[in-house]
Amino acid sequence: MADQINRCTFVQPITTIKMTDVKLFSATQSRKLAELIADYYGYPLGDITLNSFSDGEMQVVINESVRGSYTFLIASTFGAADNLMELLLMIDSAKRASSGYITAVIPYFGYARQDRKDKARVPISAKLVANLLQASGVNRVMTLDLHAEQLQGFFDIPVDHLKSEAIFIPYLSEQDLSNVTFASPDVGGVKRARSYAKYFGRDLVICDKERRVANQVAEITVIGDVTGKDVIMIDDIIDTAGTLCKATDALLEKGARSVKAICTHAVLSGKAYDNVNNSNLLEVIVTDTLPLRGQSNKIKVLSCAKLFARAIRNTHEFRSIAALFVDKS
Repeated sequence: MADQINRCTFVQPITTIKMTDVKLFSATQSRKLAELIADYYGYPLGDITLNSFSDGEMQVVINESVRGSYTFLIASTFGAADNLMELLLMIDSAKRASSGYITAVIPYFGYARQDRKDKARVPISAKLVANLLQASGVNRVMTLDLHAEQLQGFFDIPVDHLKSEAIFIPYLSEQDLSNVTFASPDVGGVKRARSYAKYFGRDLVICDKERRVANQVAEITVIGDVTGKDVIMIDDIIDTAGTLCKATDALLEKGARSVKAICTHAVLSGKAYDNVNNSNLLEVIVTDTLPLRGQSNKIKVLSCAKLFARAIRNTHEFRSIAALFVDKS
């Protein structure tokens, strides 16, 4: 009995094992951003093979040990469902390889716009994605500018919800904002735009849109005075750019001198590039959570890589993520 007790004392509880190794891996479509994150972090991307069979079925092979390590899987779940499926397979691979702690770094969280039942017989797709991620074995999720902050409640695991204000506010602080008014392109984004207006001490206007069909805006009403002002619209997603272009026209009709837009996630689907290029928008500033699918002289990209690299380091070193947020007090 004594021998049995002595042998047991040499078994270290898993909760006390110190996991010091960090492993960073990238999904296929997020490779460019992942390489930038790795550069800022100062640690190379891990060796992973992402293959597809001729019928499109995917295969993931992690080519190095992740046993007991902190594993960060960088993948935006945009576009086709393949990106989400690839991330789920990466998580499962890391879990079955005995990774100590798995964090899904999802710069752009796809399906976040479907966060509620707004009509009969529709799914709550964002909740389904959260369930899939948890079922795959992920321990933590790190993302940027969720379409709705309450999506964090869909998870029963920690969610690090980073804010793009940490990227855009330092950039704007270097600009002349003496004649600027901030605007929200829709009612749902008022809180987001208000935070910028409050930080810089500027006015806020709202564009109230009526949408009868998805991705098509029928009418926009401007609430507030923009006469002679340089307006900066704040939004989280630019998809077809239809809303921003119509809101721009509405603001100019109300007397605005110029209109720019800040949008975190450059989805830019359909005729988005044509819409932006042919619009009265002076500039659209986005991040690189998604790779750009085309080119436009009106689109400026600010990288989110440094923000994610710092967040990954703080997570691994058990430091506060809140330290990365902009102080708006």
